[in-house]
Amino acid sequence: MEYKSLDATDLLLLDALQKDASLSNQALAALAHISPPTCLRRVKRLTDSGLVERQVALLSPDRLAPLVGHGLTAIVEITLERQSEEAQAAFEQRVSRDEAVQQCYRVSPGPDFVLVVHARDMPDYLALAQRLFTADANVRNVKSFFSVKRSKFGTRVPLPARG
Repeated sequence: MEYKSLDATDLLLLDALQKDASLSNQALAALAHISPPTCLRRVKRLTDSGLVERQVALLSPDRLAPLVGHGLTAIVEITLERQSEEAQAAFEQRVSRDEAVQQCYRVSPGPDFVLVVHARDMPDYLALAQRLFTADANVRNVKSFFSVKRSKFGTRVPLPARG
């Protein structure tokens, strides 16, 4: 199912779900000023259409650190030797299958890709680099930046004003 347009209620529901997907259907319906059955139907339609990809729990790295360690977050720039559609798609598929890769972006200009990766420690990052970059003959250049502090992290997609 594909949406052709979103009304103010759809936008309100999407925004509310981005802020707190754990809201009960009743709470979400009250927030949107619609009945619970209507709310449930709308959210299902938004989800079935692919506008809501999935619902996840966001963990706090700072609170987890004393329990599991800080780990390393790296922003990695990748330049490929060949930039054909097939070469880029093959690289994307390979890195997308790796759990350590949290995000992958094709970018322009500059490098071909920017990745956000997470590793337990430096030996784990080196294994990841070997697995994803060094072993790929089409990877020409790798530039890694290691995060020393996360200043902001968000997942909310800005939506147009409801009106």
